[in-house]
Amino acid sequence: MLLVLVTTMTSCSIDDEQNFYLEVIPIDSVITPEEFVLGEPHVISITYTRPNFCYEFNDFYYEIDGNERTVAVVNTVYTNVSCIQNTEAVTVDLNFTPTSNETYIFKFYKGEDDMGQDEYFLVEIPVVNE
Repeated sequence: MLLVLVTTMTSCSIDDEQNFYLEVIPIDSVITPEEFVLGEPHVISITYTRPNFCYEFNDFYYEIDGNERTVAVVNTVYTNVSCIQNTEAVTVDLNFTPTSNETYIFKFYKGEDDMGQDEYFLVEIPVVNE
């Protein structure tokens, strides 16, 4: 048993090379509800363009400031594989449940302008009680 353990431990090597990185991807479009119902979950559909098949949805960058939300798409980009160079529109859903009666302002990252400044789609969504 000790021989198996020693063989297993010595046959594995940890590769220090990272085979991926994370990248924020501009959002092309969003579909939001016209209004939120307080305390109920809602889906916001976000569409972005995946540059090639080395890009895979990882998560959302999501920042809260009062009733303002800044949202961006984060992709994992794999560097150790050969990629099919084909762009593709990808839609992912962000689940959101309002906890306040105030209007929510969403800032969806759409990229940078010619001066390198971040640009956003601004969407205001009122909250109603039902």
